[in-house]
Amino acid sequence: MTRVLITGGAGFIGSHYAHHALARHPEWQVTVLDKLTYAGNPDNLKDLEGHARYRFLRGDVASREDVALAMEGGADIVLNFAAETHVDRSIGDPEGFIRTDIYGAYALLEAARSRGVKRFLQISTDEVYGSVPQGASREEDALMPSNPYAASKAAADRLAYSYHATYGLPVLITRASNNFGPNQYPEKLIPLFVTNALDDQALPLYGDGLNVRDWLFVGDHCEALDVVLERGTPGQVYNVGGGNERRNIDISRAILERLGKPPGLVRSVSDRPGHDRRYALDCRKLRLLGWSPRTPFDEGLEETIAWYADHRDWWEKIKSGAYLEYYRKQYRL
Repeated sequence: MTRVLITGGAGFIGSHYAHHALARHPEWQVTVLDKLTYAGNPDNLKDLEGHARYRFLRGDVASREDVALAMEGGADIVLNFAAETHVDRSIGDPEGFIRTDIYGAYALLEAARSRGVKRFLQISTDEVYGSVPQGASREEDALMPSNPYAASKAAADRLAYSYHATYGLPVLITRASNNFGPNQYPEKLIPLFVTNALDDQALPLYGDGLNVRDWLFVGDHCEALDVVLERGTPGQVYNVGGGNERRNIDISRAILERLGKPPGLVRSVSDRPGHDRRYALDCRKLRLLGWSPRTPFDEGLEETIAWYADHRDWWEKIKSGAYLEYYRKQYRL
């Protein structure tokens, strides 16, 4: 049995990968470690309870004791999804991002080094490159993060590489573009806009709405991570992009059109500080390993909208109480 640790596995991408791992790899014994902060949702893993090859531990990646418990008995593969990820929150209060994203990566890397982990996959982001006015970022490009979240991910990214260069730990690093799909916490653009539109609430669009992002369906991301684990070279970075560049204003219009809602629901709000204009990834390196995204953007968006429409019970309890207060304050609504 291959022992696999997935940190941040109750979050959006991590929970999708936990399901993917158990379905695709019958030889894997999967442990999920998650602190269950606001975005770590146990409902994302509820259907795995009682699975013979799965266990869940509530714990903090920045706690060396919790990490040691998660790796008790050994670990062959570690996938580090654990991170604070919301840019707006990082601007208001960066401390948690430094602790989880950087110190948490350090605690995991130290534990992996002492236990002879065979593969350590650090999940990073395209935001480490900063804004890209033209062309597309390649893995060897300079990292120019422009907000505390992106800076914390860039630091963890390079710290992970240093453990390969210094200690020979078999580290692999992926930098993915904006993920979307079911179960995404509704502070991110697509689930926020979909759930707001379903309730006939305003869609708060930063600035002129012309910021461009590349969108990657979460299932395609999971497939890419498998390819990197199986065929990637330790010490290397692999960009993971969907090839779906869209302006934020176009995303909002597409959501409203599909739900039959009026365009007047879009409300322009003050732009956030350090808002990168455009991200784009050159993914030729990963494509040479045999991966390419399989989900067209429109198809993924339709699936995502349908999921939120059918799972009001999942997101309505999230978008109440403390979240609603934060949301109103953040967007001045």
